[in-house]
Amino acid sequence: MSKWSRISDAMSADSYADEHHVVALDFGMKWNIARYLQESGCRVTILPGTASAEEVLALSPDGIFLSNGPGDPEPLDYAINTIKNLLGKRPMFGICLGHQLFALASGAKTFKLKFGHRGANQPVQNLDSTRVEITAQNHGFAVEEETLPDHLE
Repeated sequence: MSKWSRISDAMSADSYADEHHVVALDFGMKWNIARYLQESGCRVTILPGTASAEEVLALSPDGIFLSNGPGDPEPLDYAINTIKNLLGKRPMFGICLGHQLFALASGAKTFKLKFGHRGANQPVQNLDSTRVEITAQNHGFAVEEETLPDHLE
């Protein structure tokens, strides 16, 4: 049995009793992300990005992942509203579009990058270890850091 599946797949909760259950909201997710979460010891249930907060919470996740995806996050009111309704109820994390949606739901602003970050070999410093890691990126929007609420960094 796969360690991750779409919500429509039948899963036995007993099979994953010792694993953290992460619900992923799919806004255009790359499948290797679900695989990496699974390899990190998580059971992953994937819901469409249009799922409601109630649908997410009904699955009793240990955490909520907001996936990457294409385009401008600002017009995605349905996702921003769902995330607002999830804030503070479970740990939540996101990448790319998911990170931007999380920021918008938290009251921050986003902006279109002049040229975007495209391709491989983008250095990113890990703030915990101070190590610089090389990443591959493909995004055209970013979060205005100065608009983040004080409780976010």
